[in-house]
Amino acid sequence: MTTTLRVTPWEAANPTTESLLMEIMTKQDLDPYRWSNQPFDSYSAHKHDFHKVIYVVNGSITFTLPILKKQIELHVGDRLDLPAGVVHSAKVGAEGVVCLEGHR
Repeated sequence: MTTTLRVTPWEAANPTTESLLMEIMTKQDLDPYRWSNQPFDSYSAHKHDFHKVIYVVNGSITFTLPILKKQIELHVGDRLDLPAGVVHSAKVGAEGVVCLEGHR
């Protein structure tokens, strides 16, 4: 388990599937659930009191991390480990987004 912010790009030769990502998360005791947003939807800056793990199933989403002055764009198969207390905002890409999320 990581307690630091980390992005893990999908690097396998084959594209991923929702069922494969669900299996990966379940094996890591993450109890994943699915959520989605329409193109260009956005979330204003906020933080959580739990460690969040997100995998992108379809589309894309960009997270902005004000304290790091950094933007992280996630695409299909990419994973974001977002520790508790990290302020972030997000904007969905032009095709919308479907994600799997689990908490630690």
